[in-house]
Amino acid sequence: MAPRRPYWRGYLKLSLVTCPVAMVPATSESAKVRFHTLNKDTGNRVVSQYIDSVTGKPVKDEDEAKGYERGEDDYVILTDEDLEAVELETVRTIDIEKFVPRDKIEWVYLDTSYYLTANEKIGDEAFAVIREAMKAQDVVGVSRVVLGRRERAVILEPRGDGIVVWTLRFGDEVRPENEYFSNIDKKSDAQGVAALEKVIKKRIKEWSPDMVSDPIQESLLKLIASKKRAKKPIKKTASKSDKADKPSNVVNIMDALKKSVAKELKSRKAG
Repeated sequence: MAPRRPYWRGYLKLSLVTCPVAMVPATSESAKVRFHTLNKDTGNRVVSQYIDSVTGKPVKDEDEAKGYERGEDDYVILTDEDLEAVELETVRTIDIEKFVPRDKIEWVYLDTSYYLTANEKIGDEAFAVIREAMKAQDVVGVSRVVLGRRERAVILEPRGDGIVVWTLRFGDEVRPENEYFSNIDKKSDAQGVAALEKVIKKRIKEWSPDMVSDPIQESLLKLIASKKRAKKPIKKTASKSDKADKPSNVVNIMDALKKSVAKELKSRKAG
């Protein structure tokens, strides 16, 4: 796979050490099945455009502007020049000023991941020095960077020969878990726990990306392939209704555990 075009270019700085770096998203959605909206009568694509809410006329790209609402139907208009005038130093520089132990960053704050690499050969040594120093101390760097005209808090985690950058959610975006977990019954049946531990041990596997495959996507690809091969459009067929009775929401946990353990032991003997 060819390297992706950098999403962001700039500089990584730690004290007096600086090097040019590039950042690309660590994940991709390019493999997802995507659909266009069509006119079902003509088969032509449907296009969208911005319409003036008062005049009803289309607005050209060059006439669009950002607006901040200060009252009902009253906006402060900001041009590209206005926005560029308030650019911060973090637009082009990730300056690491703080470090924290990696295991102290709560998972809920992690947002989007990126791969950070040296962007020029001349910066390889400086990049490696910063990376290895963080590895030696088992810490992640905390900094800020502007992405999409918004300054984001980020952490930098050494990973292999590179560095993974995680944008962090802001504090007011994270809901306190105690608000949801405080009323949960903390008691658990010791026999039930022991029984389920046996089930869990038997089901432990090595991690594989195959564990998070998308069966719906695979079915869609098969459907699209069959549509391509068909000479005529495939007529929609009615799906068979599920006649099975809905299971009761009330479950006897001990009965379920006994059945589950018995099934696991039976399959183990058979193997």
